[in-house]
Amino acid sequence: MTLNPESRWFGNQPVEEDEKTRLVHGVFTNVAAKYDLMNDVMSGGLHRLWKRRFIKTVRPKAGQQCLDVAGGTGDIAFGLFEESCRKAHVTVCDLTPSMVEVGRDRAINKGIIKGIDWTVGNAEDLPFEDNSFDHYTIAFGLRNVTRIDNALHEAYRVLKPGGRFYCLEFSQPVVPMLEKIYDAYSFHIIPKMGQLIAQDKESYQYLVESIRQFPNQEKLKMRLQSAGFSKPAYTDFTFGIVALHQGLKA
Repeated sequence: MTLNPESRWFGNQPVEEDEKTRLVHGVFTNVAAKYDLMNDVMSGGLHRLWKRRFIKTVRPKAGQQCLDVAGGTGDIAFGLFEESCRKAHVTVCDLTPSMVEVGRDRAINKGIIKGIDWTVGNAEDLPFEDNSFDHYTIAFGLRNVTRIDNALHEAYRVLKPGGRFYCLEFSQPVVPMLEKIYDAYSFHIIPKMGQLIAQDKESYQYLVESIRQFPNQEKLKMRLQSAGFSKPAYTDFTFGIVALHQGLKA
Protein backbone atom coordinates (compact mmCIF):
# COMPACT_ATOMS: atom_id res chain seq x y z
CA MET A 1 0.00 0.00 0.00
CA THR A 2 1.35 3.43 -0.96
CA LEU A 3 1.77 5.77 2.00
CA ASN A 4 0.11 9.17 1.93
CA PRO A 5 -1.45 9.06 -1.56
CA GLU A 6 -3.35 12.31 -0.84
CA SER A 7 -0.22 14.29 -0.02
CA ARG A 8 0.19 15.71 -3.52
CA TRP A 9 -3.43 16.79 -3.97
CA PHE A 10 -5.03 19.97 -2.69
CA GLY A 11 -8.60 19.04 -3.45
CA ASN A 12 -8.43 18.22 -7.17
CA GLN A 13 -5.33 20.35 -7.74
CA PRO A 14 -1.90 18.62 -7.91
CA VAL A 15 0.62 20.27 -5.58
CA GLU A 16 3.90 19.57 -3.81
CA GLU A 17 3.58 18.12 -0.30
CA ASP A 18 4.93 21.15 1.56
CA GLU A 19 2.75 23.45 -0.52
CA LYS A 20 -0.36 21.51 0.49
CA THR A 21 0.25 22.16 4.18
CA ARG A 22 0.66 25.88 3.48
CA LEU A 23 -2.50 25.99 1.38
CA VAL A 24 -4.58 24.16 4.00
CA HIS A 25 -3.28 26.58 6.63
CA GLY A 26 -4.46 29.41 4.40
CA VAL A 27 -7.93 27.92 3.96
CA PHE A 28 -8.56 27.67 7.69
CA THR A 29 -7.09 31.09 8.36
CA ASN A 30 -9.62 32.45 5.86
CA VAL A 31 -12.66 30.56 7.20
CA ALA A 32 -11.99 30.70 10.95
CA ALA A 33 -14.38 33.57 11.73
CA LYS A 34 -17.34 32.00 9.88
CA TYR A 35 -16.40 28.34 10.36
CA ASP A 36 -19.10 27.43 12.89
CA LEU A 37 -21.82 29.34 11.07
CA MET A 38 -20.95 27.67 7.77
CA ASN A 39 -21.02 24.22 9.40
CA ASP A 40 -24.58 24.89 10.57
CA VAL A 41 -25.68 26.16 7.18
CA MET A 42 -23.97 23.49 5.07
CA SER A 43 -25.20 20.54 7.12
CA GLY A 44 -28.58 21.94 8.15
CA GLY A 45 -27.43 21.50 11.74
CA LEU A 46 -26.68 17.78 11.26
CA HIS A 47 -23.04 18.29 12.22
CA ARG A 48 -24.18 18.93 15.79
CA LEU A 49 -25.95 15.55 15.93
CA TRP A 50 -22.93 13.78 14.43
CA LYS A 51 -20.61 15.41 16.95
CA ARG A 52 -22.94 14.56 19.83
CA ARG A 53 -22.89 10.87 18.87
CA PHE A 54 -19.12 11.07 18.50
CA ILE A 55 -18.68 12.56 21.99
CA LYS A 56 -21.05 10.01 23.52
CA THR A 57 -18.97 7.24 21.95
CA VAL A 58 -15.71 8.58 23.42
CA ARG A 59 -17.22 9.18 26.89
CA PRO A 60 -14.06 10.29 28.72
CA LYS A 61 -13.89 9.56 32.44
CA ALA A 62 -12.69 11.74 35.29
CA GLY A 63 -8.92 12.13 35.30
CA GLN A 64 -8.42 10.98 31.72
CA GLN A 65 -6.29 12.89 29.23
CA CYS A 66 -7.90 13.66 25.85
CA LEU A 67 -6.14 15.06 22.80
CA ASP A 68 -8.37 16.72 20.21
CA VAL A 69 -6.39 17.26 17.00
CA ALA A 70 -7.55 19.77 14.41
CA GLY A 71 -9.84 20.87 17.23
CA GLY A 72 -10.18 24.34 15.84
CA THR A 73 -13.03 26.26 17.37
CA GLY A 74 -13.56 23.82 20.20
CA ASP A 75 -16.84 21.97 19.54
CA ILE A 76 -15.41 18.54 20.34
CA ALA A 77 -13.23 19.77 23.21
CA PHE A 78 -16.18 21.44 24.93
CA GLY A 79 -18.31 18.35 24.42
CA LEU A 80 -15.69 15.99 25.85
CA PHE A 81 -15.10 18.29 28.80
CA GLU A 82 -18.80 18.48 29.65
CA GLU A 83 -19.34 14.74 29.02
CA SER A 84 -16.79 14.04 31.77
CA CYS A 85 -18.56 16.54 34.07
CA ARG A 86 -15.52 18.79 33.62
CA LYS A 87 -13.30 16.17 35.25
CA ALA A 88 -11.26 15.02 32.24
CA HIS A 89 -8.51 17.17 30.78
CA VAL A 90 -8.65 18.11 27.08
CA THR A 91 -5.76 19.38 24.99
CA VAL A 92 -6.67 20.97 21.66
CA CYS A 93 -4.01 20.96 18.95
CA ASP A 94 -4.67 22.75 15.65
CA LEU A 95 -2.47 23.77 12.73
CA THR A 96 -3.99 27.24 12.41
CA PRO A 97 -3.48 29.94 15.08
CA SER A 98 -6.62 31.83 14.07
CA MET A 99 -8.76 28.73 14.65
CA VAL A 100 -7.18 28.27 18.08
CA GLU A 101 -7.89 31.92 18.91
CA VAL A 102 -11.57 31.43 18.09
CA GLY A 103 -11.66 28.36 20.33
CA ARG A 104 -9.97 30.12 23.23
CA ASP A 105 -12.40 33.02 22.98
CA ARG A 106 -15.34 30.63 22.98
CA ALA A 107 -13.95 28.88 26.07
CA ILE A 108 -13.72 32.18 27.93
CA ASN A 109 -17.28 33.01 26.91
CA LYS A 110 -18.38 29.65 28.33
CA GLY A 111 -16.53 30.32 31.59
CA ILE A 112 -14.02 27.52 30.96
CA ILE A 113 -10.71 28.77 32.31
CA LYS A 114 -9.15 25.48 33.42
CA GLY A 115 -9.35 21.96 32.06
CA ILE A 116 -8.78 22.71 28.36
CA ASP A 117 -5.40 23.64 26.89
CA TRP A 118 -4.93 25.17 23.44
CA THR A 119 -1.87 24.40 21.32
CA VAL A 120 -0.77 25.16 17.77
CA GLY A 121 0.76 22.11 16.14
CA ASN A 122 0.81 19.77 13.15
CA ALA A 123 -0.98 16.38 13.32
CA GLU A 124 2.02 14.85 11.53
CA ASP A 125 4.50 15.94 14.22
CA LEU A 126 2.67 16.35 17.51
CA PRO A 127 4.45 18.30 20.27
CA PHE A 128 3.69 15.66 22.94
CA GLU A 129 5.52 12.80 24.63
CA ASP A 130 4.91 9.15 23.83
CA ASN A 131 2.09 7.42 25.74
CA SER A 132 0.53 10.66 26.97
CA PHE A 133 -3.22 10.40 26.23
CA ASP A 134 -6.14 8.09 26.94
CA HIS A 135 -8.13 9.32 23.93
CA TYR A 136 -7.18 10.85 20.59
CA THR A 137 -10.00 12.54 18.70
CA ILE A 138 -10.08 14.25 15.33
CA ALA A 139 -13.34 15.49 13.80
CA PHE A 140 -13.54 16.67 10.19
CA GLY A 141 -9.80 17.30 10.22
CA LEU A 142 -7.99 14.18 9.05
CA ARG A 143 -8.82 14.76 5.38
CA ASN A 144 -6.97 18.11 5.56
CA VAL A 145 -3.73 16.55 6.81
CA THR A 146 -1.05 16.39 4.13
CA ARG A 147 0.38 13.01 5.14
CA ILE A 148 -2.50 11.04 6.66
CA ASP A 149 -0.48 7.90 7.37
CA ASN A 150 2.11 9.97 9.26
CA ALA A 151 -0.70 11.46 11.35
CA LEU A 152 -2.09 8.00 12.15
CA HIS A 153 1.35 6.86 13.33
CA GLU A 154 1.63 10.00 15.46
CA ALA A 155 -1.78 9.28 16.98
CA TYR A 156 -0.61 5.79 17.88
CA ARG A 157 2.61 7.15 19.38
CA VAL A 158 1.01 9.66 21.75
CA LEU A 159 -1.72 7.32 22.98
CA LYS A 160 -1.17 5.30 26.14
CA PRO A 161 -1.39 1.51 25.89
CA GLY A 162 -5.10 0.81 26.00
CA GLY A 163 -5.81 4.27 24.58
CA ARG A 164 -8.32 4.74 21.80
CA PHE A 165 -8.34 6.62 18.50
CA TYR A 166 -11.57 8.23 17.28
CA CYS A 167 -12.04 9.95 13.94
CA LEU A 168 -15.24 11.57 12.69
CA GLU A 169 -14.99 12.38 9.01
CA PHE A 170 -16.99 12.79 5.84
CA SER A 171 -17.00 9.53 3.93
CA GLN A 172 -18.70 7.80 1.01
CA PRO A 173 -22.51 7.43 0.94
CA VAL A 174 -23.62 3.79 0.76
CA VAL A 175 -26.88 4.53 -1.11
CA PRO A 176 -26.24 5.13 -4.86
CA MET A 177 -29.08 7.62 -5.38
CA LEU A 178 -28.06 9.57 -2.29
CA GLU A 179 -24.51 9.77 -3.62
CA LYS A 180 -25.71 11.56 -6.77
CA ILE A 181 -27.82 14.04 -4.79
CA TYR A 182 -24.97 14.61 -2.33
CA ASP A 183 -22.49 15.30 -5.14
CA ALA A 184 -24.85 17.77 -6.79
CA TYR A 185 -25.38 19.61 -3.50
CA SER A 186 -21.69 19.57 -2.59
CA PHE A 187 -20.27 20.83 -5.86
CA HIS A 188 -23.00 23.24 -6.93
CA ILE A 189 -24.45 24.64 -3.70
CA ILE A 190 -21.77 24.62 -0.99
CA PRO A 191 -19.21 26.81 -2.84
CA LYS A 192 -22.00 29.33 -3.53
CA MET A 193 -22.84 29.32 0.20
CA GLY A 194 -19.18 29.96 0.93
CA GLN A 195 -19.22 32.97 -1.36
CA LEU A 196 -22.48 34.33 0.05
CA ILE A 197 -21.83 33.81 3.76
CA ALA A 198 -18.04 33.77 4.13
CA GLN A 199 -17.09 35.69 0.96
CA ASP A 200 -14.79 32.76 0.15
CA LYS A 201 -15.92 30.43 -2.63
CA GLU A 202 -12.46 28.95 -3.25
CA SER A 203 -11.94 27.62 0.29
CA TYR A 204 -15.26 25.82 0.25
CA GLN A 205 -14.61 24.45 -3.21
CA TYR A 206 -11.44 22.91 -1.76
CA LEU A 207 -13.30 21.52 1.26
CA VAL A 208 -15.81 19.78 -1.00
CA GLU A 209 -13.06 18.36 -3.21
CA SER A 210 -11.08 17.18 -0.16
CA ILE A 211 -14.00 14.95 0.84
CA ARG A 212 -13.82 13.13 -2.49
CA GLN A 213 -10.06 12.65 -2.16
CA PHE A 214 -10.39 11.14 1.33
CA PRO A 215 -10.18 7.32 1.62
CA ASN A 216 -13.49 5.52 1.97
CA GLN A 217 -14.54 3.58 5.05
CA GLU A 218 -12.76 0.32 4.27
CA LYS A 219 -9.57 1.96 3.03
CA LEU A 220 -9.20 4.08 6.17
CA LYS A 221 -9.86 1.00 8.28
CA MET A 222 -6.94 -0.72 6.55
CA ARG A 223 -4.70 2.29 7.07
CA LEU A 224 -5.50 2.36 10.79
CA GLN A 225 -4.45 -1.26 10.97
CA SER A 226 -1.22 -0.50 9.09
CA ALA A 227 -0.47 2.25 11.64
CA GLY A 228 -0.60 -0.35 14.42
CA PHE A 229 -4.14 -0.03 15.73
CA SER A 230 -5.98 -3.13 16.90
CA LYS A 231 -9.64 -3.76 16.18
CA PRO A 232 -10.10 -0.92 13.66
CA ALA A 233 -13.79 -0.39 12.96
CA TYR A 234 -16.20 2.19 11.67
CA THR A 235 -19.84 3.18 12.04
CA ASP A 236 -21.70 4.99 9.29
CA PHE A 237 -23.81 8.04 10.13
CA THR A 238 -26.54 9.31 7.77
CA PHE A 239 -26.09 6.52 5.22
CA GLY A 240 -22.32 6.93 5.06
CA ILE A 241 -22.13 10.66 4.46
CA VAL A 242 -20.11 10.66 7.68
CA ALA A 243 -18.30 7.78 9.40
CA LEU A 244 -16.91 7.34 12.89
CA HIS A 245 -13.64 5.37 12.86
CA GLN A 246 -12.10 3.75 15.93
CA GLY A 247 -8.87 1.97 16.80
CA LEU A 248 -7.21 0.60 19.92
CA LYS A 249 -3.57 0.89 20.97
CA ALA A 250 -3.15 -2.52 22.59
